[in-house]
Amino acid sequence: MMDQRSIVSFGFLFLLLFQLTLEQLEPLSLPSERVALLELRSSLGLRGKEWPIKADPCLIWSGLKCENGRVVGINISGFRRTRIGRQNPQFAVDGLANLTLLESFNASELLLPGPIPDWFGQRLPSLQVLDLRLCSVNGAIPSTLGNLTNLTSLYLSRNNLTGMIPTSLGQLSGLSVLDLSQNSITGFIPSSFASLGNLSFLDISTNYLSGPIPPVIGALLKLQYLNLSSNGLTSSIPAPLGDLSSLIDLDLSVNSLSGLLPVDLRGLRNLQRMVLGDNLLNGPLPENFFPTPSQLQVVVLRHNNFTGALPEFVWSIPRLQFLDVAGNNFTGLLPYSSSNSNLTAAELNISQNMFYGGLTPLLRRFSFIDISSNFFEGRIPDHVLTNVSLDSNCLQNVSNQRTTAECASFYGERGLMFDNFGRPNSTLPPAAKHTGTINRRIIILAAVLGGFGLIALLGLFLVLLLLCARKRGISNQRGVGVGPAPAGGSLPPPGVSINFSNLGDSFTYQQLLLATGDFSNTNLIKHGHSGDLFKGVLENGVVVVIKRIDMRSNRKEAYILELDFFSKVRHTRFVPFLGHCLENENEKFMVYKCMPNGDFSNCLYLKTTSEDGTLRSLDWITRLKIAIGAAEGLSYLHHECTPPYVHRDVQASSILLDDKYEVRLGSLSDICAQEGDAHQSRITRLLRLPQLSELGTSGLSTAVCAYDVYCFGKVLLELVTGKLGISASSDAEVKELLEQTLPYISIYDKELVTKIVDPSLIVDEDFLEEVWAIAIVARSCLNPKPSRRPLMRYILKALENPLKVVREENSSSARLRTSSRGSWNAALFGSWRHSSSDVTVIPAASGTKVEGGSSLKHSGTMSSQGSGQNAGGNSSSRRRHSKEIFPEPSNVQDVERLDRD
Repeated sequence: MMDQRSIVSFGFLFLLLFQLTLEQLEPLSLPSERVALLELRSSLGLRGKEWPIKADPCLIWSGLKCENGRVVGINISGFRRTRIGRQNPQFAVDGLANLTLLESFNASELLLPGPIPDWFGQRLPSLQVLDLRLCSVNGAIPSTLGNLTNLTSLYLSRNNLTGMIPTSLGQLSGLSVLDLSQNSITGFIPSSFASLGNLSFLDISTNYLSGPIPPVIGALLKLQYLNLSSNGLTSSIPAPLGDLSSLIDLDLSVNSLSGLLPVDLRGLRNLQRMVLGDNLLNGPLPENFFPTPSQLQVVVLRHNNFTGALPEFVWSIPRLQFLDVAGNNFTGLLPYSSSNSNLTAAELNISQNMFYGGLTPLLRRFSFIDISSNFFEGRIPDHVLTNVSLDSNCLQNVSNQRTTAECASFYGERGLMFDNFGRPNSTLPPAAKHTGTINRRIIILAAVLGGFGLIALLGLFLVLLLLCARKRGISNQRGVGVGPAPAGGSLPPPGVSINFSNLGDSFTYQQLLLATGDFSNTNLIKHGHSGDLFKGVLENGVVVVIKRIDMRSNRKEAYILELDFFSKVRHTRFVPFLGHCLENENEKFMVYKCMPNGDFSNCLYLKTTSEDGTLRSLDWITRLKIAIGAAEGLSYLHHECTPPYVHRDVQASSILLDDKYEVRLGSLSDICAQEGDAHQSRITRLLRLPQLSELGTSGLSTAVCAYDVYCFGKVLLELVTGKLGISASSDAEVKELLEQTLPYISIYDKELVTKIVDPSLIVDEDFLEEVWAIAIVARSCLNPKPSRRPLMRYILKALENPLKVVREENSSSARLRTSSRGSWNAALFGSWRHSSSDVTVIPAASGTKVEGGSSLKHSGTMSSQGSGQNAGGNSSSRRRHSKEIFPEPSNVQDVERLDRD
């Protein structure tokens, strides 16, 4: 039983809590502030659901914080607007001027196109937090913001800000966070920043800053996060940066910094992440460049001009999880071991350097390794057989190595002997070396002559086998069905008769002239690569699209191939074929049902009915619906037709949309049966010859399903980013775009994808997970190695269940399943380890940052382990992926198809 004193104490505490609760629920006291809030509600077009007009704002309105009946905080981040508000979004917040006690204003992810008003710095004296991230704000940063002396956090990232950084921001002595990243800011970093003594977070990355890094940055002694990457900064790294003893994360990558690394950076004793890649830094690394004992977990020095050997201590950094020095001129032998050789969670990328010698037990420390484009020689030890890229070395029993002459020349220049069997030997006398060289040449000559003879015999044998296989294949393919409809078989060559009874109506030329107004330019839709497309209306009122094919400028068999396809294949995901007109010798006509919403490239952004001509973005649910529909059509072609058909022209303009945004695939004039299928692929595998699907992106035959998958990946990327024309871009344009985009797609960090998501696409948290998942699927489709791309049927499963792609299945382990060669896990996520053009994405200690352009084969395995921190506390940094969405192939044929495609 409680004694009387305890009862009295408990009652007093209850009354105190009750009084505090009443204070929190105190209604708005000033009529002027209610008028100001109603004005803000109207100018921003906020819905009554969040801000009901008849309710008391302090008691009911969402995102509003009041104290003593006065408004002190407004958070409208990501609010949905009324229809009128969506049609004409503006930076219209004049109502804030009358909220004189306002301490925080958060409108992030709410479209506010327009400049920040000058009066912000004059009428909001109490403001402490201003968050306008991802609001489409434009214009220059007003210098009057320097008058907000109470400001502690200023977030203006991912907007369209221009002009220079105002020097007046140096007056904000209480500022702790300054984020101006991903804008179009120019000029220099102001020297007035020396006065920001309380600054702990500074991010001005991805802008157009120029000039040197000012030494005054070294005066910001409380700074923990410094990101100046992706600008145009020049000159050398200033030595005073070494005074930032509190710094945890340093990113100066993708600039034009040059010169030697200053030894003074040894003062960064708490540094966990150092990214200096993609600059012009040169010379050898200082012997004691890193502090000891080091807190470093991530070191990125790739794509500079560093020379000499990596100092011994680099290999023994206690907490090292990621080391990337690719694309430099480092040389020397690998140490035999390190003091931390028992650690196996780290990743190593030393590709594109001049390391040589044997592969030592040091590599046991690293679970993912890229040592390609060096001069390592000898046999492959057991501990580096998996999760490693070995291309372009001098290794034995491994494919894709340098020539013997190139390797011998490299070792010879260093006074070492290379015999392709043992380690380099510098102890042989000159005479012995000369004799060895002569014997080696004789052996090589005999091997070459013998090899030519063997190749000739194998070639003859292969030709005979292929001829026999082709005859069997043609005979076996006759009459084979296509899934649920009577289709299949190879498309016929010109002259083969077609069953026109299955091909709709036969129109006369006069009917088509009447329907299109004599093919007038006013009815011309576009000039397609296989013919001109015209809009027309038939006599019965049906709206159609008519393709006019000029036989003098197009392949004569193209229209026959398309007719044969339509005569055999029936599926709701293809554009309805209504008929044809073949009576003219020099012109042929194909008639299709008109799709009311055109194609995906034209409806991603639609003009509104308002007079200002603003654009309305296609919502996420509709975008995902379009992706699923296109995947269904391609999956039918790849997996339900025998042999598989390849579309060969998958892009946004080929994805047609009916009145309900259901997908109807068009541009079918290039469709054909997959090359290298059936008997031929089995023979090539038997003889272990390279297949077409192993060619690079630029050299890939378009007549394989993997090509469709790659093109579909570009469509998905266009769907996520909202950047029109990705799927129709040239190889060079796509390469540049992928270098800019793929670094922001990581299976370990959801927040990164927000940097590339279409700014006009408003998504809540669940939708963001779906966007993240689709971006991951897109990246797997864009693997530069066709054999690593997933099958279309599994892509369809992922699109139908996107949350299963990213949601955690077992929190006890973050390792991806790769035990089964035939698993779709390996097909999708293997690309993150094996792709030579992948980029590395690493969560920062107090924010998120990307290192674009790395060639490490496994992206994103870095998490916050060791530091106890993760960007934003995101729980999604370690994930497993469900077998429900990535099932194991059910039989051997599925495994073979994975290998073949």
